[in-house]
Amino acid sequence: MADFFDSDVITKEYDPRIMRRILGYVKPYRRLAVYAVAALFLATAGELALPVLIQRTVDDALLPSWYGLGTDIRGRPEAAHLGLSGREPEALGRVWVKADRVSRLSAAQREALTVRGFLDREPRYLARLEAGDAETDRVLAVLGPAAERDGPWAAVRMESLRALAPGDVRVLRARDGRSVAVYLAAFLLILILVLVTTYAQIWASARIGQNVMKDLRMELYRHTTGQSLAFLSRHPVGRLVTRMTGDVETINEFFTSVVISFAKDASLMVGVLAALVILSPRLGFVVLATLPPVLAASTISRIKARDAFRRQRQWLSKVNSFLSEHLSGVSVVKLFAGRLRSAREFARYDDELLKANLGEMYVFATFRPVVEFLASCSLAVLLWYGAGLHAAGAVSLGTLIAFINLVRMFYNPVQDISEKYTILQSAMAGGERVFKLLDAREPIEDSGTVSLPKPVRGRIEFDRVWFAYKNEEWVLKDLSFAVEPGEMVAIVGYTGAGKTTIANLLARMWDVQKGRILVDGTPIRDIPLPELRGTVQPVPQDVFLFSGTVAENIRLGSPIGDEEVEKAAKVVHAHGFVSRLPGGYGADLSEGAANISTGQRQLLSFARVVAHDPAIVILDEATSSVDTETEKLVQKGLTELLKGRTSVVIAHRLSTIRHAHRILVLAAGRLVEEGNHEALMARGGVYANLYRLQYEKLEA
Repeated sequence: MADFFDSDVITKEYDPRIMRRILGYVKPYRRLAVYAVAALFLATAGELALPVLIQRTVDDALLPSWYGLGTDIRGRPEAAHLGLSGREPEALGRVWVKADRVSRLSAAQREALTVRGFLDREPRYLARLEAGDAETDRVLAVLGPAAERDGPWAAVRMESLRALAPGDVRVLRARDGRSVAVYLAAFLLILILVLVTTYAQIWASARIGQNVMKDLRMELYRHTTGQSLAFLSRHPVGRLVTRMTGDVETINEFFTSVVISFAKDASLMVGVLAALVILSPRLGFVVLATLPPVLAASTISRIKARDAFRRQRQWLSKVNSFLSEHLSGVSVVKLFAGRLRSAREFARYDDELLKANLGEMYVFATFRPVVEFLASCSLAVLLWYGAGLHAAGAVSLGTLIAFINLVRMFYNPVQDISEKYTILQSAMAGGERVFKLLDAREPIEDSGTVSLPKPVRGRIEFDRVWFAYKNEEWVLKDLSFAVEPGEMVAIVGYTGAGKTTIANLLARMWDVQKGRILVDGTPIRDIPLPELRGTVQPVPQDVFLFSGTVAENIRLGSPIGDEEVEKAAKVVHAHGFVSRLPGGYGADLSEGAANISTGQRQLLSFARVVAHDPAIVILDEATSSVDTETEKLVQKGLTELLKGRTSVVIAHRLSTIRHAHRILVLAAGRLVEEGNHEALMARGGVYANLYRLQYEKLEA
């Protein structure tokens, strides 16, 4: 079996040109994009704020400790390292700062400040007291010399504070309890903000993706249906459908799962790294030193995942192609006893798809534990080094807790970006295929501006027409003939003589390379396509009916009333079988109208033409699928249909065209004979030979 889809690109590296074109479809939805980006940054900022808020809660309310500084430190260079603002509390002849500020100093700086008397060696708990609070006075009395009081402030040694009874601690730290409540409220508000903004971001990005997908599908549909038959004949329907569904869906997934996620992950990672360095530069650089192995693992995993995904998609395409072909032709497979052979072949394809799926699974099954392991190693290094810094007073406990949360937060985007990279590649490939189809332009140009005079007489003229489907492999060669208004002309010839081509050229489904075709003296290139195709109505050899009701298939979207629909069906003698259908003209036809007979489908195609009332009718093998009994009914209907209209009848069954005014005989794309049935039979040429061969076959 030929694997027609093997040439399709399944994954493609990032291409900025394709990205620009995809993002160009976002322009009509700029407001939604602004909402999505704003929500993204608010959600990211909220997520980054949570660990920092935990750090402040621990350091400022749960485990607060203060260092005393000499009051004359203000204005000295050392004050810059401590970030003094001038609003620090002063009590007991000291300026008091939080321990986390002191942890920013190096060991040498701390020792130098301590030796010079600018910095206390041990931290203390600094309590702000309420005036006239008897309980606080009682607790301070219990502490005795371990607590020093100066107006509204009291400094307590940390070990003495820990020795107090829980009730006394609560009295002394009443303000801390209220601070915890404030921090908790802030934490909940940020959580709600993250929830709301994440919902808004997902909603906005999904709306953008769905709208872009809708616009792309409509543009693809209009573009594809506007192409010439030459273009459409070179592209299988399955491929075109895949472009409008599967490839467009990858672009939708790109918007909903990749763009916003990548932006969020990147901003989150940058924000985490910035927060780590700001909270504690030394500890931040320690964490940064553990990242190269993670980046290396992510790069290797991304490459392996791309290859595994490409292989999986290739074999999935082969399996789908095999199933489509063999299920469509299952009757042929059974007739030629090929069921077991096709089952073995499918088993081989299915086996390869299984291996490809397992290969993709192995990549992710390996990558995730590796990243988890490296994340755990990073946390282990952080805890080991951070514990030493904390013991030395170089980092606060709140900062250490914040670091743990931030490091965990950093590794989630690492996994996410690597795992979604294949979606980005698929979107690039899907975009390339979609835009390649959009860039292909082979339409039948609708540049006509000349309207036919009313009423349309229906005169047809082929003037030295040359036509080839491919290069200069001419199907019609210097063909000239005319059909007068109201005349019925039959065209006959051997297979491949160009009979059906004449019908397609007259309706401008193709354009001639040389010569011209005229209707009522006007070249058909100069007539607007809708007007031309309303004037010339072909009944194709292969009848196609859409899923829908009988009436809808006769109308084909035109504003034709129920009475006209029924009248058209009666003209071609289709009313009898239609009225017997469940629902009559409202009866639903299945896909391809498989729930009615071939002859009945042919009759409905005649009714369709009658309902649209064209001036010129082309019947291309119109009775080839109708039995003899039905043909008699059709011939009666056709007599009414063709009355007063110009008609061109293309037929192999020569018995159906004996009453034609003229018969044109084609051979190798040229007009070789012309006349009525009797004259051509008397001539004993190509037509007589065709007639004799056909009736010899019938008699045999």
